[in-house]
Amino acid sequence: MGSPAGPVDVEPMPGYLELISRASAVMLDAWTDCGGCGLELSRRTLLENANITWTEIGLFFFCAFLWTQIRKGLTQSLFKPLAQWWRLMPKDAAKMPESAWKLLFCSMSWSYSTYLLFFTSYSFFHDPPSVFYNWKSGMSVPTDIAIAYLIQGSFYGHSIYATIYMDAWRKDSAVMVVHHIITLALISFSYAFRYHNVGILVLFLHDISDIQLEFTKLNVYLKSRGGGYYLLNDILSNTGSVCFSITWFWFRLYWFPLKVLYATCVSSFQSVPNIPFYFFFNTLLFALLLMNIYWFLVLKMKEVNDVREYEDEDSSRAAGNRKPLAANNEDDAGHHNSAQGKHVQNGVAKEKHL
Repeated sequence: MGSPAGPVDVEPMPGYLELISRASAVMLDAWTDCGGCGLELSRRTLLENANITWTEIGLFFFCAFLWTQIRKGLTQSLFKPLAQWWRLMPKDAAKMPESAWKLLFCSMSWSYSTYLLFFTSYSFFHDPPSVFYNWKSGMSVPTDIAIAYLIQGSFYGHSIYATIYMDAWRKDSAVMVVHHIITLALISFSYAFRYHNVGILVLFLHDISDIQLEFTKLNVYLKSRGGGYYLLNDILSNTGSVCFSITWFWFRLYWFPLKVLYATCVSSFQSVPNIPFYFFFNTLLFALLLMNIYWFLVLKMKEVNDVREYEDEDSSRAAGNRKPLAANNEDDAGHHNSAQGKHVQNGVAKEKHL
């Protein structure tokens, strides 16, 4: 199963219409030519092409356990003391360690992916079809990419456990568990079948949104703390929310389909005819794209601003303790609060800080 060395010129990135037309045509041809496809062929292909050792499986479970222990240690020794020192609201204090942990890990993992794609000889970002140049079944995985796979794969293994047993349960937590399972399946199978080059590109395009999401949530928690209002954290949370929306669309809904899906649907078949598990991997990648669209349209604002409910609770409690005032007195009180450096939020006057 030979593969060409690849063209010298970088193939220009396609548009959405070209992706849809060419991908659908190639997939239709692949499906038509797959007369012998079935469970027996899948089993034989799996046995012939999957390459993963028991040592690598053991390292995966060890590192997943290690991430869980590191998170527990940081939560008890750093994140919870910080929440107490900042005097966060109780529900914010309960969620703050989760966001701080995810921000720390995603910043580290995305920085490493960035290093691999832009500060080494790999050209996968600028030339996505190159992820399949010289592909061979059972080829060796470069050490630097293998390290990235071990870090990311074990983290998603930890994340499945953490979402169920450690994180605060949210409306989209079930979807998050499914997302982690699909991501772990993509990481595991892409490593075993030596599709690690495209895997690094997928990880790079997804981690940056998680960084901005957790950064924004932390500043939402911090803007109302200790009975006061902090303008800087409010500005940072609003800025983070805007940047999150932009990067989510640009990285996950623009670059991901046009760079990754085009490469896996079209370029892969050009470089590697009869590439193993072509439909399986592309189905998982399209499922990931659909979840990205779902979160972008439905859950983004709920996830970023999930502490609004706490502010409403504060407002309700404060309303029960306030005496009714005439409209003109309320106006006077509002001006007085402004003059005294107070910020009124949901009817509650809070000390205003920078």
